[in-house]
Amino acid sequence: MLKGGGASRSSYRREEHSTVLTAAITSVPYPSWLNTGDNTWQLTAATFVGLMSLPGLAVLYASIVPKKWAVNVVGMMFAGFSLVMIGWFLWGYKMGFGANSVGGGVKDGVQTQLTGVGWVSHFFDNLIGKPGSLTSAADLQGKAVSAANTAVPFHFPTSTLAYFQFVFAAITPLLFLGSVLGRIKFSAWCLLVPLWSTCVYSVDAFLLWGGGYFAQEGSLDYSGGYVIHMSAGVSGFVAAWVLGPRLLRDRQHFLPNNLVMAAVGAGILWLGWNGFNGGDPYYAGADAAAAVVNTNLATAAGVLVWIAMDAWLTKEKKPTFLGAVNGMICGLVGITPAAGWVNGRGAIAIGVIASAVVWVAWNFLSKVRPFSKVDDALGVIYTHGMAGLLGGLMLGIFGDPNMLQTGCGHLDANGQVVATTATQFASTTAHCVPFSVSGLIYSPHSAHQLWEQTRAAVWVILWSAVVTFILMKLIGLVLRGARYKDEILEVGDLAIHGEEAFPDEAFAARIGVGVGAGRSDDSPASRQPDDPVPSGGSGS
Repeated sequence: MLKGGGASRSSYRREEHSTVLTAAITSVPYPSWLNTGDNTWQLTAATFVGLMSLPGLAVLYASIVPKKWAVNVVGMMFAGFSLVMIGWFLWGYKMGFGANSVGGGVKDGVQTQLTGVGWVSHFFDNLIGKPGSLTSAADLQGKAVSAANTAVPFHFPTSTLAYFQFVFAAITPLLFLGSVLGRIKFSAWCLLVPLWSTCVYSVDAFLLWGGGYFAQEGSLDYSGGYVIHMSAGVSGFVAAWVLGPRLLRDRQHFLPNNLVMAAVGAGILWLGWNGFNGGDPYYAGADAAAAVVNTNLATAAGVLVWIAMDAWLTKEKKPTFLGAVNGMICGLVGITPAAGWVNGRGAIAIGVIASAVVWVAWNFLSKVRPFSKVDDALGVIYTHGMAGLLGGLMLGIFGDPNMLQTGCGHLDANGQVVATTATQFASTTAHCVPFSVSGLIYSPHSAHQLWEQTRAAVWVILWSAVVTFILMKLIGLVLRGARYKDEILEVGDLAIHGEEAFPDEAFAARIGVGVGAGRSDDSPASRQPDDPVPSGGSGS
């Protein structure tokens, strides 16, 4: 009887559980607004971009610095990535892509912004979004809301959009780590990253991507040539100036510790960029495919141009691998602000011009003030700052009106499709139709797009420089210096982290990590503290 009763209750529970599951399945279908293809591609693209930071950029930077700084570089990469993640979902995302901080809101499923009287009022009314967390179930599972102009209607959740935007926010400060490595305190870095992401990145993102002032005025940045790369280049340069130069020995003997691993990191960056630019149409369509192809065309052109200039124009007359990496980055960064709005020929031209101009700047401009007086360790001001600026300006030249970006546009008085502004968005007659970008080559009598690109560039340069300078000075006051003392800089990783990327046997025994090295701490090696440290090894 007891056994039978138990079986009966078990059967009842199974039936009840089945009923609950059936009800859940039938009551929570795919929302009508969800496109699973778009959602899958957007999450995949976001993962590609995340891999560009970890491990891509971490491996690249850690491999081209002297071995005594390798652990410090990867440590700051992981810390920076984590800091941005927390800040982005607690307040940063809504600052860059949320409701206007002084008004605005959502109308008919899109984000509308304010249009003040006079350009000054209009600018400050549309400067930044209102901070707020993005952690509730409703926030994460609701439909993503489009910005007030130029964006396609989204067919995936807010969590997808927020994560996609996070990986862009995360890689930006990690890029300018290349300017300040070899002397910035770990604690200073951990303060700088969230402050900079909040005060610089979120502001620029809102202005150009989130429906802010420059977006409404027609300035364009497809995937971050301005918001990410130019901002990182300028900020890194200013931060390096405030910190001062590395030790003289480090500057004179700055040799890579592993070029093969640098190739691994560079390769991850290159192919990860398919998600960087291919994800920014926000749907899995022809625009995404065109952006991916253009990205690779520009990158290949950049690589070949830098190799050729190294082989023909330098005293050594040798093509170098690090030169190829620099050319790769110039091509990638140069095409980023224009990837979906130029054709293949335009992409190749951008890669060639960006790589050639940056090569000349690196080899000649670096010898004159102020560049000669600032120790930008990995030349981020050149490969990211200048290449990003060039790419944004060249969009105003090579923009092809036949490369349609399916977004929110409208017909003007002349019957031309132009981007929809916030005011037009709020009207009952506004609707989303494809719009395009026409550069000087295709519209020789109109320099409007080039003018808008120039205005936005000036803002990003000035804002990044001024705010970074202020933040670095404040952090220096709080920490009594944002730079390590020279005796710590002489040692590097071991003094800062108690670890080395390439420890030798005697070193491992001395610091008691024999167990981690597969040897017990009471082994003969660990009882010989006077063993000489071998002088061999890679790097410097």
